[in-house]
Amino acid sequence: MSISKEILHEYLQVSRQIVERFRVIYGKLNLTYPQSIVLAILECDGPMPISALADAAGSANSTISGVVDRLEKLNLVQRIRSETDRRVIYVSTTDQFRDHFSEVRNSAVDRFTFSLKDVSEEDAATILKGLQLLRQAVSEE
Repeated sequence: MSISKEILHEYLQVSRQIVERFRVIYGKLNLTYPQSIVLAILECDGPMPISALADAAGSANSTISGVVDRLEKLNLVQRIRSETDRRVIYVSTTDQFRDHFSEVRNSAVDRFTFSLKDVSEEDAATILKGLQLLRQAVSEE
């Protein structure tokens, strides 16, 4: 098997496992995987425009806009117009999400952190660098 196929195989295995963990954790809230990804991104990176959120999620603006619409109806996210540029609208999590779902949010982060507990700092840095290189290689395609 070529190295590129091995990289793809390993990436898909890791991705599948992470997706499954997110589904279990956020599924308790009756949220879809795309909804959980949007919430996780907003929690990690803070408020951002739809276009930045779509880039971070690896989806189209229209797809993410639909996800945000559904999360907005659940009062888990809100759209906020920029004070400096009225044309820009940011998406952020709501107080309701932060107050009521912090346990689930922390559980997702804690589980991932726990998964890496036996990985040395040096190996963790290697994993991070490898993922950054993979992202860069794929985005240059």
